[in-house]
Amino acid sequence: MNQSLDGRTVLVTGANGGLGEQFVLQALERGAAKVYAAARTPRRWDDPRVQPLPLDITDPRAVAAAVTAAPDVDLLVNNAGIAPAGDSIAGPEDELHRIFETNFFGTLRVANAFTPVLAAHGGGTLLNILSSASWVNVPTGYAASKAAMWSATNALRTQLQGQGTQVIGLLVGMVDTPMAARWDVPKVSAASVVAQAYDGVADGSIEVLADEPTRDLKSRLGTRAEEFYPWLDEQLRSFVP
Repeated sequence: MNQSLDGRTVLVTGANGGLGEQFVLQALERGAAKVYAAARTPRRWDDPRVQPLPLDITDPRAVAAAVTAAPDVDLLVNNAGIAPAGDSIAGPEDELHRIFETNFFGTLRVANAFTPVLAAHGGGTLLNILSSASWVNVPTGYAASKAAMWSATNALRTQLQGQGTQVIGLLVGMVDTPMAARWDVPKVSAASVVAQAYDGVADGSIEVLADEPTRDLKSRLGTRAEEFYPWLDEQLRSFVP
């Protein structure tokens, strides 16, 4: 195993979920000294290196409190997000606001709030969990919010370059977690996704493509739109997440 996190202090948002739990557990396996397991309602963990942390990323005061409670973080895993059932780009508008408030504004809020903390620890690492839905014509607020966060992640990489922060975007399709349970389609395991993400932290990556469909999709992004989107329509004909 690549013990890439020896002695590091990690904060994982959305730590109670399928991916979040794996980010916590694999950080411990890879030698992290401390892991802040952040969630709206934190759960109990058996390992004394895990420190539960209450955090609602849509609440600026809660984010500020998390920065005060976790001043030693050098690896931030921005994992919290929502994908509501019945989500549609057509609205209702209140639901679209809720999705963007979590997946875009909340994620960016946490990244910006912890920027000085990462700088104080040599730059550190910011890992944003995105989605291959960023690149496809799926008519959902979820896809639109992840596309916006993909753009923001690339912008953060430029913005934080001067302080030496490694900014990584992790993109993946369907992951076998409770969030994706309602879709009967092939899925990659949460353990595999997290292992690839932490390998990316170790080898200096700026982007991790965590399953074969995502890697294939990325390779096609230079295709003419008149060819690319009809191809996507064919792929999505029997499945719209």
